[in-house]
Amino acid sequence: QVQLVESGGGLVQAGGSLRLSCAASGTIFRINDMGWYRQAPGKQRDLVARMTSGGGVDYADSVKGRFTISIDNAKSTVYLQMNSLEPDDTAAYYCNVHYTRFYSRTKVEVWGQGTMVTVSS
Repeated sequence: QVQLVESGGGLVQAGGSLRLSCAASGTIFRINDMGWYRQAPGKQRDLVARMTSGGGVDYADSVKGRFTISIDNAKSTVYLQMNSLEPDDTAAYYCNVHYTRFYSRTKVEVWGQGTMVTVSS
């Protein structure tokens, strides 16, 4: 069973920065992609950024130029560097990983527990 451990959320003033981390642990044949979603109160969960194993990257339009996703393959960890934070960035941020199981080679999706980011004006 693969588990994701997130860290790095918190309270920050508008214009500030935070870095989120999400480490995957367990028996994995291959990580196919890693990404971050966010969900504000009363709203749906939306993609923030995603990176594939081949290096392809997608960002939500609202975070382009402010957020940067990166992956440390040796540590099976995905990071989200968030700069120039705005109050509208306030949300619970969830790590999302698609991986291939080691023995069965089946593809699986797993979610982190979520970490709260609050940006004050």
